[in-house]
Amino acid sequence: MNEITETLSRITIGSFSLLSLLSIVLIFLVSLIVIKIILRIIDRILDASKLDAGVKSFVRSTVKCVLWVVVIIIIADRLGIDTTSLIALLSVAGLALSLSVQGVMTNLFSGITILTTKPFVAGDYVELDGASGTVKDVKLFYTSVVTIDNKIIHIPNGQVTGAKIINYSSQDKRRVDLVFSASYDDATQDVKDALLAAINADSRIIYEPAKPFVGLLAYKESSIEYVVRAWVATEDYWDVYFSLNEKVREVFNERGIQMTYEHLNVHIIQ
Repeated sequence: MNEITETLSRITIGSFSLLSLLSIVLIFLVSLIVIKIILRIIDRILDASKLDAGVKSFVRSTVKCVLWVVVIIIIADRLGIDTTSLIALLSVAGLALSLSVQGVMTNLFSGITILTTKPFVAGDYVELDGASGTVKDVKLFYTSVVTIDNKIIHIPNGQVTGAKIINYSSQDKRRVDLVFSASYDDATQDVKDALLAAINADSRIIYEPAKPFVGLLAYKESSIEYVVRAWVATEDYWDVYFSLNEKVREVFNERGIQMTYEHLNVHIIQ
């Protein structure tokens, strides 16, 4: 065995001995097998997890990249290359790259955060960074939202996680809050009865977690404000919102209640 080793070390190809080249090939083959085994283990772990497909792909690609960098450093060291300088070069290159793609990396890790924590999912109606609409899809770098007028807004994930997220679809019930004005000349109970009549006319209004509420909210310069609060199923929110606005005007007209507006009364004393 020693004789074979000595013979191989005497045979040279360029500046490298045949023994060194064979050891490098062996290291490469062993590394290839080890990487495949590690990636299979990673795949099993990821498949068993509930992570999004995009996150799984990113984790696998990152692990694979890191493993190959380690193999390259080992082979470079075997070839006699100063790996200290190589590692320093990779560190500098990594720092320069991270600075140049800082915004991209922020969006990437924000995307991973959204996909793992799931503050919203596709199909939810949300408000993100001032934009409201239905979530179309969530990707690693952007979240796509379809507005009510059918525009698609692509919001960088860094802005999504850095701003307030309002998810209107996470709960199965929502409360409709409306404010109506009536004249000082109309009795308070008459106005409240009219508002309750408008509420009772809509079968989509529910009585859980609380029954509809009508109350006197504020005394304004030219009118009295009344608040209406009624619970509905989340999917009925906007239909009830607009329908109730129309029904209140209709009931007010039927009962002779004045829906006032801002005005100024001038009294002349002679």
